[in-house]
Amino acid sequence: MKLSTKGRYGLRALIDLAVYCTDEAAEETVSIQSIAKRQNISDRYLEQLMGKLRRAGLVVSVRGAGGGYRLARPASEISVGEVLRVLEGNLDAVTCPGNGEEQGCEEADMCVTRYVWKRINDSITQAVDTIMIEQLVEESRRIREEKGRVCSQSCEKKNGGKQ
Repeated sequence: MKLSTKGRYGLRALIDLAVYCTDEAAEETVSIQSIAKRQNISDRYLEQLMGKLRRAGLVVSVRGAGGGYRLARPASEISVGEVLRVLEGNLDAVTCPGNGEEQGCEEADMCVTRYVWKRINDSITQAVDTIMIEQLVEESRRIREEKGRVCSQSCEKKNGGKQ
């Protein structure tokens, strides 16, 4: 399975939105321009992705001065799988007609490889559906905090212990 830029950029944008939309009352919004700049994604492309996420009920857009986007639900309730399905469609690595309800494959009764394809697809589904946006936000903060510590230590060494 290979994700397109839609899935990769859209997921990055949604994580960025969750990181920077910090208002507890969930009234704060984040502009497309600020997400685009931080994530190095074109404004126009990001607007298309956010439109899909908005139509799917994952984000809310606010117009006017101070407008932008915010999550429609808490980050703990949005899975990576949900985001990727909105942007990419079906996430199956292999489509096998023998694994569908319609049984569109004449060899399905005798084909043992269909069990391999089903297990691969089920594994992907299980993985992306159990990773929540909130987990990725926490990981992003941890990485930035760690990077900040490393940068501080490097600055101290370069400056002879003075900052």
